[in-house]
Amino acid sequence: MVVALNVEKKILDIQQQITFFNQTNDTLTTIVLNDWNNAFSNKNTPLAKRFSDEFYRGFHLAKEEERGSTNNLLITTNTEEPIIWERTKKNPDYIVLQLNKKLLPNEKITLMLSYASKIPNDKFTKFGYNDNGILNLKNWYLTPARYENHNFVKNSNNNLDDIANAISDFEIDFVLPNTLEITSDLNSQKTVAKDGFVNFTLSGDNRTDFNLIVEPKKSFLSYKNNAIEVITNLKDSKLNEIQKAILIDRITDFTTNLIGNYPHQKIIVSQTAYERNPFYGLNQLPSFLSPFPDEFIYEIKFLKTYLNEFLKTSLHLDPRKDSWIYDGIQVYVMMKYIDEHYPEAKMMGSISKIKLLKSFNLTKIDFNGQYSYFYMLMARRNLDQPLGSPKNTLIKFNEQIASKYRAGLSIRFLDDYLQNNSVANSIATFYKQNNSKQVSRIDFETILKGNTNKNINWFFNTIIDSRAIIDYKFTDVLKTKDSITFSVRNRTGTPIPIPVYGTKNGEIVFKQWLDIEACDSTFTIPRSNIDKIVLNLKNEVPEYNLRNNWYKLDGFFPNNRPIKFAFMKDLEDPYYNQILYVPSISYNLYDGLIPGLRLHNKTILEKPFVFDVNPSYSTKSNNLSGSASFAINHNYRNSTLYNARYSMSSSYFHYAEDATYLRLNPTIQLRIREPNFRDNRKQLFMFRQVLVNKEKSAILMDNSPENYSVFEARYINTKTEVTNHFGLSSNVQIAGNFGKLTSEIGYGKLFENNRQINMRFYAGVFLYNKTQSDFFSFALDRPTDYMFDYNYLGRSESTGIYSQQYIIAEGGFKSKIATPYANRWITSFNASYSIWNWIEIYGDVGLIKNNSTPAQFVYDSGIRLNLVTDYFELYFPVYSNNGWEIAENNYNEKVRFIVTFSPKTLLNLFNRKWF
Repeated sequence: MVVALNVEKKILDIQQQITFFNQTNDTLTTIVLNDWNNAFSNKNTPLAKRFSDEFYRGFHLAKEEERGSTNNLLITTNTEEPIIWERTKKNPDYIVLQLNKKLLPNEKITLMLSYASKIPNDKFTKFGYNDNGILNLKNWYLTPARYENHNFVKNSNNNLDDIANAISDFEIDFVLPNTLEITSDLNSQKTVAKDGFVNFTLSGDNRTDFNLIVEPKKSFLSYKNNAIEVITNLKDSKLNEIQKAILIDRITDFTTNLIGNYPHQKIIVSQTAYERNPFYGLNQLPSFLSPFPDEFIYEIKFLKTYLNEFLKTSLHLDPRKDSWIYDGIQVYVMMKYIDEHYPEAKMMGSISKIKLLKSFNLTKIDFNGQYSYFYMLMARRNLDQPLGSPKNTLIKFNEQIASKYRAGLSIRFLDDYLQNNSVANSIATFYKQNNSKQVSRIDFETILKGNTNKNINWFFNTIIDSRAIIDYKFTDVLKTKDSITFSVRNRTGTPIPIPVYGTKNGEIVFKQWLDIEACDSTFTIPRSNIDKIVLNLKNEVPEYNLRNNWYKLDGFFPNNRPIKFAFMKDLEDPYYNQILYVPSISYNLYDGLIPGLRLHNKTILEKPFVFDVNPSYSTKSNNLSGSASFAINHNYRNSTLYNARYSMSSSYFHYAEDATYLRLNPTIQLRIREPNFRDNRKQLFMFRQVLVNKEKSAILMDNSPENYSVFEARYINTKTEVTNHFGLSSNVQIAGNFGKLTSEIGYGKLFENNRQINMRFYAGVFLYNKTQSDFFSFALDRPTDYMFDYNYLGRSESTGIYSQQYIIAEGGFKSKIATPYANRWITSFNASYSIWNWIEIYGDVGLIKNNSTPAQFVYDSGIRLNLVTDYFELYFPVYSNNGWEIAENNYNEKVRFIVTFSPKTLLNLFNRKWF
């Protein structure tokens, strides 16, 4: 390539020659070129849809000049014959060339390309240009795609760093102003050109990718040792250069000894690469909160980033299809490094040494123990995915964290099972034989099987290619003075070996692996003063449930778990029944401030049985209040029905100044998920019975019943992303005096001009209605909430600030119309449209029908300040059936607001991109 940089326009003018050597046994009629820079060209590319799917608005809201593209592309042969090529709208990030004649095996063709590569802003992916004049270039040129299994690999850019390029030799002449410098892991030579320009000659062989950074002033430093030259700008202001050099030498030597020699002279370990794939954990906290020394944090950051660059640059797998091999080796090596250099390190760092926190299981977990918990976080949510899944099919938390960690755990598990360094030797052999040629999973699998006499088909069939869970337990334990006889039951039927330990006062007396065929057999072992037998003591096997893995040989109750209280939150401890306690505080107008003590068993990992009891005290009414819930979760692993939840909840608070209510709510929820886990569609069937017992209020004269029961069946279907939202809900309610049928449809669209529209249609009809008040009627602007579902601050208020709280439900009107209820049927349509940033106009229209009166047409309109959707909004009515409301007296009493105080609810707004 000959490349000239236009600094002002952020454009690379490229003249390129590709000599394509058909080293396959196939006759080729087409060639595919990856053009991933063009993925930034518009808001409808696969990359743009990926951003939307993960709730990232930045790309959709970006200016045209901030996006990248490939323009003015011309392709000919070296004899100037034009080449016909195609780039589709669906996949604009690769190009298919139609060859003028067939390319036979061992033949070559030379292609001449001319094009302009517009570099995107780095705020989308951290690659591109920034406001400091730095260009961090990645996937900016056209290059042949990987070819395997008789086809070119056609992968679109999904911001996953998994471009599948063919192995190539590069020669690049890069021309740029003499005020700029280049840093690259290619071989580089600088010469001064004329008229204020410089020329960098870059070259490298046997590569699928390389790094290239253009800066006004070099931020990278070079560290050379006997094995490699490391070029890095990884941030750490508290370490001097000597400390960094020592750490870098230690890491490069460790990697070389365990994996092999890096095939190139230079490697780049950049801050950008780390930020794209950080080490998730407490080391990410600000330095004044971090429980780890600065030296350790730098070491972990460098180790992870170095291994990622080392493997991705030199091991030529398909990074989308075989990402688990990259991830598995990387995490496996990191765990070995910690074992060797920091064997006493804890997941919580120095926090583990605080005496007040010694009782927390969280403080006892080894540093390497955290990998299992991150994986189990997804497994317990029933959201884990097979390790062998293509990278672009993984949900973000799996792609970034859980699947990476489980891959490393799985390779470590195999290493522990096979013994004799079989896995470490296999990795080194695989790397040595294949770092200069294209390889696949089959090559790795063949080497692993060749280094052991044991049958390890289960490892690939079950651990890699399935999401089957592993769960073993003891059965039929018999003990004498001299021996212990026990059986092990495979609860899930997953054919995986498991280790069994015998311990005395916490010290390991013996360890034995139980092979697959022996796992349902009976064993007899010497007593040897053993006081406990434990399965999978060190969690070598990524097991779903550790709570049934031990058997206490002393005492009358062998598996009795004592109760252990912990403050706030903790990790699950398999040897205790944990009860967590945390102060709580809430508020409503009638109870005042409501302090309480919440007791629950919700550890960081999901559990099949959950309780949450929150006794509290109402300071205004001076009486006890509170809530409680009990739930059983059942996950279905291989079904679109992935979770059933059976629960009972209750609450006891005031609904008026002088009256309380007690609500009981037995519920069944059935959750449906698409086979494609990345699909944001969610479906729910809910069946519940709401039983309410209300005290009679002398203040409220609304003739509402004191005791009633309502059965409800509801279906919800939603799909939400940045650019589109669609939701459908249908509901039927049956009670003694009434029956209702309702439906609701919601739709939202973010347009390419960055305007947004939101629409909602609601319709409801009484199947029968024998009630004597409007308590159960359809509400136009403020539902009575007879099911006690909504978090009203003052649910019985009809005037004052508390009556202005707005809940998006039923009619959805913001203005208070003279006829606020409908006891026959209702239809309403609500819409809003953005006019500038978070300022929107809204309008509502509807028809309501009451007994003995004709249907009435109602409407309102106004301004909506959509500060944080569904969490903090303000509505200013302008015109409605009441006339020009903005001109009326006491206008401040007409303003409506939405406010949500729940931290968990607000946190979900930021977490949704991960799950």
